Amino acid sequence: MITIPRILGISGSPNKNGNTAYAVQYALDILKQRGFETRYISLSQKNIHPCIGCFKCTNDNKCWQKDDMEEIINGLHWCDGIILGSPVYFGMVCGQMKTMMDRCVSTRASYGDNFPMTGKIGGAIACAYSRNGGQETTLQNLQTFLLQLNIQVVSDGPGFCHSGGTIAGDASKDTWGLETVRNLANNIGNLLSKNTNIKY
Repeated sequence: MITIPRILGISGSPNKNGNTAYAVQYALDILKQRGFETRYISLSQKNIHPCIGCFKCTNDNKCWQKDDMEEIINGLHWCDGIILGSPVYFGMVCGQMKTMMDRCVSTRASYGDNFPMTGKIGGAIACAYSRNGGQETTLQNLQTFLLQLNIQVVSDGPGFCHSGGTIAGDASKDTWGLETVRNLANNIGNLLSKNTNIKY
């Protein structure tokens, strides 16, 4: 039985139809056209409470707070690959994305156990107002999060092979930026295909 790799895209932007949402969905569309199963989540208007560091999740790897994080945690378990996108706010990820990232501690709270995200592949996209608007540092934020979950982090690959997808200004008009997003999506797809020995 052939299992089709599944890829989750998360836009951390508070703007439901902004540049970050466009870029993440652009990447997912490329992967969907290649035959992968995709799922998209926007953090816009999601009700996500901040982590308070109580570590009650060490008991069962579940947070006691009842909010929209359940959909995101389920998505992380569901996928084989993940693409995170964030707008650049003061050279870092936006608040909505950081809150989501902090709450994911519940998936790895029981130190010593196998991390459930191990073996997944992840990449990142950062969107800013200008070309030198903090994309690289924001990508580092996102990639550090992925590494903390023991997810294999990849770049946008050839031909630029920078840290990931980088958008400047209007995503729909940023030809160079969309090429980095396209390269990132294809790099993730190629690695997932290699891991499963299936050509997509």
